[in-house]
Amino acid sequence: MANKPLKDFICHGGFEVPEPVRLRAGVLSLYYSKASLRYIRAGRIEILRMIYPAVRDKNWLTAEPDVLEEKITDKGSSFSVSIKCRYKSGDIDFLSEYFIEGKEDNSITLTMKGEALNFFEKNRIGFCILHPVDDCMGKYCVVFHPNGATSRKLFPIEISPHQVFSDIRAMNWPAAHGLCSLSFSGDVFETEDQRNWTDASFKTYSTPLSVPYPVKIEKGTIINQSVTFRAENIRAEKIADDDITCIDICHEESKRLPDLGIGRATGRPHLTEAETEILRPLRFDHYRIDIHLFAEGWESSADEAVRESEMLSYKCELALFFSENFGKEAEYLIDWLKKKEINISCVLVYHKNYPSTPFKLARHVIPLLIEKFPGIRTGTGTNANFAQLNRNRPGDDYATITTFSIHPQEHASDNLTLVENLAAQEWAAKSALGFAGERSIRVSPVNIQRRFNANQANIKESTDGIVCPTDVDARMMSLFGGCWTAISLKYLCSSDISGITYFETSGERGIIQGEYDSRWPEEFPAKKGMLFPVYFLFKYILKYKNLRIIKSISSNPLISDALVLSDGKQARIMVVNFTGKEQKVAVTGCTGTMKLTTFDYERYIDAFMNRNWDPENDRSRHPADRPFLLRPWSVTFAEVRMKQQTLNLRFNTVDRICNKPGIPNHVKSVSIIQT
Repeated sequence: MANKPLKDFICHGGFEVPEPVRLRAGVLSLYYSKASLRYIRAGRIEILRMIYPAVRDKNWLTAEPDVLEEKITDKGSSFSVSIKCRYKSGDIDFLSEYFIEGKEDNSITLTMKGEALNFFEKNRIGFCILHPVDDCMGKYCVVFHPNGATSRKLFPIEISPHQVFSDIRAMNWPAAHGLCSLSFSGDVFETEDQRNWTDASFKTYSTPLSVPYPVKIEKGTIINQSVTFRAENIRAEKIADDDITCIDICHEESKRLPDLGIGRATGRPHLTEAETEILRPLRFDHYRIDIHLFAEGWESSADEAVRESEMLSYKCELALFFSENFGKEAEYLIDWLKKKEINISCVLVYHKNYPSTPFKLARHVIPLLIEKFPGIRTGTGTNANFAQLNRNRPGDDYATITTFSIHPQEHASDNLTLVENLAAQEWAAKSALGFAGERSIRVSPVNIQRRFNANQANIKESTDGIVCPTDVDARMMSLFGGCWTAISLKYLCSSDISGITYFETSGERGIIQGEYDSRWPEEFPAKKGMLFPVYFLFKYILKYKNLRIIKSISSNPLISDALVLSDGKQARIMVVNFTGKEQKVAVTGCTGTMKLTTFDYERYIDAFMNRNWDPENDRSRHPADRPFLLRPWSVTFAEVRMKQQTLNLRFNTVDRICNKPGIPNHVKSVSIIQT
């Protein structure tokens, strides 16, 4: 991303989606880019989300390919692609040739021949296939095993903590009114539920995780693999030629806004008075403070963090990390707490070496906290992904909260993947509620980039230095990051969760840059004093946190989506454009005149040093029953009156599928990749 214009960072963080090539194989449509196929569809029905090759090292880090040669032949209803790529990352040096062929009989074959150019260790090399959750969950799948046996299973509705299908030679399942199949050679495959990492897909991949890894690859090793996809007797319904995204408001479904908090900045000096003056008026509900009770001198850092919370007038969310010496650490903690007058929101209990809070730790620490501080809210769970919680569910440990964290980049980092994965945050929250019993759910924290590799650690280690750390992502300073945050809140609030902690206060992981220039200006070119777009999103949302979130459905959520707040009479809507092109949007369920403010690059340049900028001070008017334009990489703030039938809005607390007569069941459009 070095040497990119500042505008690119402000608009989309420098992570542009490469222009794809649209191809066809019979009635199937798809997009091709860089040895990968995306959105294989029959008309409006998405059959496969993606087929792509992956090279992952011994730490599960993905090596990105450099394209050396590429030839695409498009014959209208068939195609072929030949491409040569080289993967270099750490010890990995792998050269691979791919040939992809799509035929008129609705079949697609991908073959790979790769060679190791030196010795390295790998956890995975081969094709991965992503199955869209919306179009697969609850459907049966017939699995053909290498020994000739078959089994019939279901794509799960609830998030499966372990592999969904295993020992796969081939598989078929119903789709698009017909039957689709995959067959494999070169390795044995299995399928996992990627919603564990808030990816909106099931993934079929090789090699099975039951095979010991990492695997040593000697120089000169040849790896061959192929995948064939077939669609039989499918029906591709014609898609209406309509370039308008429709946002339908489900009037009778609403949720309260949970407690919204922010994390303490890491790797930076304490909050300055100027930074505090900018952050305090936002009125976050809590301030997450990580305390490593096993570290020497933790009290000094904790004292400073508590002083910051008092300056901000935010309650404290204490994230406590213990070691095996938790008995002594708990004593020191209690003594420290007794000397303080801390306004505590809740206490989250973790172990630095365990993926989820161990029973022995919780059963020792939580009763002590309750005894000394009656009424205190306590939580257990994981500081990592939902996967670690789902596979290590808390028992009867006296806690009243179950917690996990979220980021969208466990497997891929492009902008389109980040948008795809937003919907999976709702599934993770609902699945947690499903096994939490009477406990409330708290998601802490939510980040746009992962803080640490959960395959290696359970806490964030200090990585600040000359080299830009992997947990710094320029999309935090971008309009895209603001759009992503608004829709993250939409999906997380589709369930009755009690609290969410987002990001950090200041710096390269924060919502403002603060009183210091960026330490890594090539990767994160923010200047002292900058307020990032997400700051203005939170300022607006927290101003109206007494309102409720109303469910909305976008006909094309990979292009545009919306967060809707309402008191039952007036709606305040944030409509986002995830793309670099103008988009038309229509919002149903409103009447009269909309008051609109577009927050795009030009408007942000006017506001980014002005904390007093308010979208309600500069608005245009537009008829509510007519589509309006979204500027590229933008948030449009809209205030409008709800239609009469919504005045008796029922603020229910039970999730129901929005299937009222007259509310269309929109399916994602084909035109989803925009740059």
